[in-house]
Amino acid sequence: MHLDSAVGVAIACGLLGLAILFVLWPGQRQGARLLAKWGLPDATPDQVSVAVLYLRRRRLWYPWLFVGLPLVPGAANFANANNLSTIMPVLLLGGLIAEVLSQRPSPSSRREAVLAPRGILDFAPLWAIIVSALAALAAAVHLAVIGEWPLFGITVATTGVAWGVVLLAVRRPAAGDPDVDLALRCRSARVALGLAAGATAWPGGNLPSFLAFVVTLAAFIAIATPPRKLPATAAAK
Repeated sequence: MHLDSAVGVAIACGLLGLAILFVLWPGQRQGARLLAKWGLPDATPDQVSVAVLYLRRRRLWYPWLFVGLPLVPGAANFANANNLSTIMPVLLLGGLIAEVLSQRPSPSSRREAVLAPRGILDFAPLWAIIVSALAALAAAVHLAVIGEWPLFGITVATTGVAWGVVLLAVRRPAAGDPDVDLALRCRSARVALGLAAGATAWPGGNLPSFLAFVVTLAAFIAIATPPRKLPATAAAK
């Protein structure tokens, strides 16, 4: 794609990102709703403030990522052909940047350590990890066989970003009390794995492609949906 066309797509995507940022910019109500979905229906004001900061750190980057993604060689055609799978890498990159920035704790934040060491399985169930990995592997193999190398590269990069989010969510310093900290880590890990699976969902023109699209979207929804109950370590204080 020519540079002027790529710039045009980038501008259009940037406007979309600004619209998303305007609509989704979080306040106290959105922070409380987030915690309620992830197992804390009676969150305190301090807990809600942590959740609001968590959301703002991610959503602040959306417009800039929407502008920059189409300028990557081969990505502009992808953005034109598949808007759904364009949004998901942007959400993942926003999460990755936020997790990187969260590796350095804020001096003013109140933190409480959890005595028991925690790993990936404390934040994402094994079935979610397996389903996400199988979706990415199947998509990568299919794209390699048909020679769609730009999409193959995007799929591999998206999967790598998702795992970067998961691993950084495990190791970042605690923020707030253990309950809200665990809830937000679980959200980071599960949403990242779900987005990695969902980014491989490309509707096709035949029945097998359509069925694969539906199954992949179902996997995304199942993985990213909050569990009925958070892991037991949420109660450890």
